[in-house]
Amino acid sequence: MSKINGDLLDSSIKDLLAFSSGEEIKNPKEQGKMLQGKKRKFQETVDLQCSLKNYDPQKEKRFSGTFKLPHTPRPNLKLCMLGTQVHCEKAEEAGIEAMNTEALKGFNKNKKIIKKWTKKYDQYLASDTLIKQIPRLLGPALNKAGKFPTVVTARESVKEKAEEVRATIKFQMKKVLTLNVAIGHSGMTFDQIKQNTQLACNFLASLLKKNWQNINCIYLKSTMGPAFQIYF
Repeated sequence: MSKINGDLLDSSIKDLLAFSSGEEIKNPKEQGKMLQGKKRKFQETVDLQCSLKNYDPQKEKRFSGTFKLPHTPRPNLKLCMLGTQVHCEKAEEAGIEAMNTEALKGFNKNKKIIKKWTKKYDQYLASDTLIKQIPRLLGPALNKAGKFPTVVTARESVKEKAEEVRATIKFQMKKVLTLNVAIGHSGMTFDQIKQNTQLACNFLASLLKKNWQNINCIYLKSTMGPAFQIYF
């Protein structure tokens, strides 16, 4: 069960959306002062920023977990399909860039070129028949970048798999006690952001040894807006 105060969450989301649409809101840091929002020419991402407590990443097991949200937080996530000819054609039909085995061989295992290429895309998809060849063709580059491909089987739809990747968030403990994941965007409705936020927070708590007791604070923040604390 979520321990986030419903009224606080509601007011934070309303202010976040108001600021993103160019309205004036109360400054969350300075009581009584106002902040003038500005409508941007791009779709702002809404991030969930979490700080943990009573957790030692050096001694305790580092957790990792993925969760598919009901409302896609990153519809513009740039993907690349590494696959068979059939999968590459399906990807291109869905507006996704694609590369087959021959194209990957064209890198000639050049580390600099491959490293630069991995920065071009946010995530990768790969045909199940090609996945085992990727380390041999590209080395550890995708693994190091945290972008190892999501497998697409012959029976799966490339378009549906891409939508699933765009809707999936990942909480992964590294060396620091802060986590940041995209759970929405400024084009979403109030209800969509609220539902995604509640589900993401509950999922994070489920990954922790002492659940909510390991969470210090949680903020919601749009790309260009102030941070709104929703849990402390």
